[in-house]
Amino acid sequence: MKLILASASPRRRDLLSQAGFEFAIITGDIDESQREGENPVAYTSRLAAEKAIAVFDALVETDDVFVLGADTTVAVDGVMLGKPVDVADAEYMLYRLQGRAHSVTTSVALVAAKKSLVAAETTHVFFEPMSPDEISAYVATGEPMDKAGAYAIQGGAAPWITRIEGSYDNVVGLPVNLVREMLAKLEVS
Repeated sequence: MKLILASASPRRRDLLSQAGFEFAIITGDIDESQREGENPVAYTSRLAAEKAIAVFDALVETDDVFVLGADTTVAVDGVMLGKPVDVADAEYMLYRLQGRAHSVTTSVALVAAKKSLVAAETTHVFFEPMSPDEISAYVATGEPMDKAGAYAIQGGAAPWITRIEGSYDNVVGLPVNLVREMLAKLEVS
């Protein structure tokens, strides 16, 4: 089996490598706009599938190939928070998240010849309150700028996270156990 990761995310790459997977990286270009009425699971599932399909469809050789697409979003009070568009947006997101719980949903899509599978995992994350100076200082590091919800649990935001309910890897960007389970299902079908 050849595994291809349809993502340029260094966090997803690191998680797969740490879990012992061998894979290539090929990315595709899709529109990541949210559609009206999409909840976090529907939104991330659609994007994960579209990413995997775009890469699979561009391959010349598809025998024994599995393409893995993934997408992550953060939601609080029914509002999804993607990657911030600028510093003010990152600060706004952190103000919304601090001092409360929110959910992180990552969907995973595996596409192979004549078979595919999509699944989602949600983790609840609890954030300590942050002062305006702490928010500004964290955003000034640049770390929040390419992260859904404007923070990295494995990075500079760690001191403000009091607990999680669910998968840590999911919050980083790829629920590795879910990927293992999905690959096992597809390989035996």
